[in-house]
Amino acid sequence: MSAENGTPETPAGSTPPTGPRPEPIRFFGTSWVGHDHGYTARRIALAAGSLAAAAVACLVLCLAYQGLQIADIGSFVTLLVVVMFAVCSALAFRHTWAGFSSRPDPDRQASLRGLLTIGFIGSLLAYAFRCLIEAPGEKLHRTEYEAARARHEKRTTRRSGNPKKRRRP
Repeated sequence: MSAENGTPETPAGSTPPTGPRPEPIRFFGTSWVGHDHGYTARRIALAAGSLAAAAVACLVLCLAYQGLQIADIGSFVTLLVVVMFAVCSALAFRHTWAGFSSRPDPDRQASLRGLLTIGFIGSLLAYAFRCLIEAPGEKLHRTEYEAARARHEKRTTRRSGNPKKRRRP
């Protein structure tokens, strides 16, 4: 395995394996295929890191809320800011969670960039919870990889008709 990205290395002088290769996942490389090379430890560490980052983000938002109270801008604006962060976080959680099982549309992703930025806590929580189940995006990558392997096997092992019906010269 290559230390940089977790992809399998081929020894010098040998031919690389034929067929599709698994797509590496950030922080996991290709260890998600066989759940090897510290896969479980990485999942636990990333879940803990995401939860810690979400906790720090909540602390920063708490300080911002206290700043709004000190500024005495009014209860309506304060309520509006709290609701905005709550709604954006919920939408970001849902969008991030759905993105682990299907490829997101790039145009929709670009249009939601601002909302996802405001609701970053929801994205961090979705990442942490997904790490507790599997590597984020593993299900999508595994489905695509197995489909590519099945197509490759079908192409390479295809028979051309019934061998009994062949004419012999």
